[in-house]
Amino acid sequence: MEKGIIGRKIGMTQLFTENGNVIPVTVLEVGPCPVVQKKTVENDGYDAVQLGFEDIREKLVVKPLKGHFDKAQVAYKRVLREFTLDNSADLKVGDILKAEVFANGDKVDVTGISKGKGYQGTIKRHGFHTGPMAHGSGYHRHQGSMGANTDPSRVMKGKGMPGHMGSEQITIQNLTVVKVDAENNLIAIKGAVPGPNGGLIIVKSAVKKQS
Repeated sequence: MEKGIIGRKIGMTQLFTENGNVIPVTVLEVGPCPVVQKKTVENDGYDAVQLGFEDIREKLVVKPLKGHFDKAQVAYKRVLREFTLDNSADLKVGDILKAEVFANGDKVDVTGISKGKGYQGTIKRHGFHTGPMAHGSGYHRHQGSMGANTDPSRVMKGKGMPGHMGSEQITIQNLTVVKVDAENNLIAIKGAVPGPNGGLIIVKSAVKKQS
């Protein structure tokens, strides 16, 4: 992985090109992310760095993590994530990664937790058709037939049924960085990213780069 950073989704807006074209973008607040721990081949079998994000009060930090942060001599952070970066070996504990690690035109993968929809029926969850909406039909939004009857006398695996919807980790690939505001640690990414405004997101260099 070339680059990676932790942030939060601010919301969506639009930017205009010099030609007057409108680009829908999602604004993300990324960093500053200090290196809290460094993994090495000698000690851990691989090179990686652990980044922290978002300051937190000392009273909200459990004792094991408090010792972890104190050893690194960095401020207490709410979020910790590990990244296997190309330059992991060059980074040191205490180094800070900011929005400027990305540049305009970079291709990135953005990971977040999708909005939770709660318990939903098959029409909303799987896109099933409704039944006749006439008053006497007696069937409107149920899932319909379960399939097999006497043989094999069970519901087959994978059958679309009501259940919990949303609140899942989703990665959107090959999004384009449109603008980087290094001063305010903001980046604008073309298109939508998973999760609600204020949701935690991970931005990494695209794995399957497309032009």
